Amino acid sequence: MAEQVVEPRKGRSEARRIPQQQRGRDRFEKILSVAAELIEKNGSDALKMSEIVEKAELSFGALYQYFPDKSAIVRTLAERFNEQGRECVESELAKVTDAGTLRQALCNIADEYYDFFRQEPVMRDIWIATQADRMLQEIDAGDMEFHAQALFSVLGRLEPTRGKDELLAIARLTMQLLAAAVRYANSLDDAAGRATIALYQRMLPADVCRLS
Repeated sequence: MAEQVVEPRKGRSEARRIPQQQRGRDRFEKILSVAAELIEKNGSDALKMSEIVEKAELSFGALYQYFPDKSAIVRTLAERFNEQGRECVESELAKVTDAGTLRQALCNIADEYYDFFRQEPVMRDIWIATQADRMLQEIDAGDMEFHAQALFSVLGRLEPTRGKDELLAIARLTMQLLAAAVRYANSLDDAAGRATIALYQRMLPADVCRLS
């Protein structure tokens, strides 16, 4: 029996639920693996569903059962990479006990994020593309807010008498500046990129809580 083609949904692209059966999970992961290979080779803008079908040896119907369009695939890849980034941030912030260790944690996060994007050209391509894609901008904004809230929690612990609105503003600005530094550094060659991260780290204040 021929597989039924599931038409892409209109509006916001989302992946179907991860299949429960092993065969379905294997197909799901194969699609993502093939898409990542194609993005690494040609960039996310050039990604085509027809190429995924050919390289993954699937029918269009099988592909659409899991992803309605290429935006859903890119979104899923971005969210997976973001999960790894969140683990890094949470791990570093968990070590913070005072202003000095907070500054060191931010330096470590910048180093780890820079290395992460250098080692993952697929995510680097997607991250750079967020400026031109509204869907990816939403994912990026949500991820940034997660990091800001994580830092806000630490700032509240270090400065319990400070106003929450003030600390949240500091947390959001701090994480935005860190992300901007990493994004810019990754647009350069590796030597210049690492020098940029080092410069950003030297510019970090000794006490982030005292930014305002």
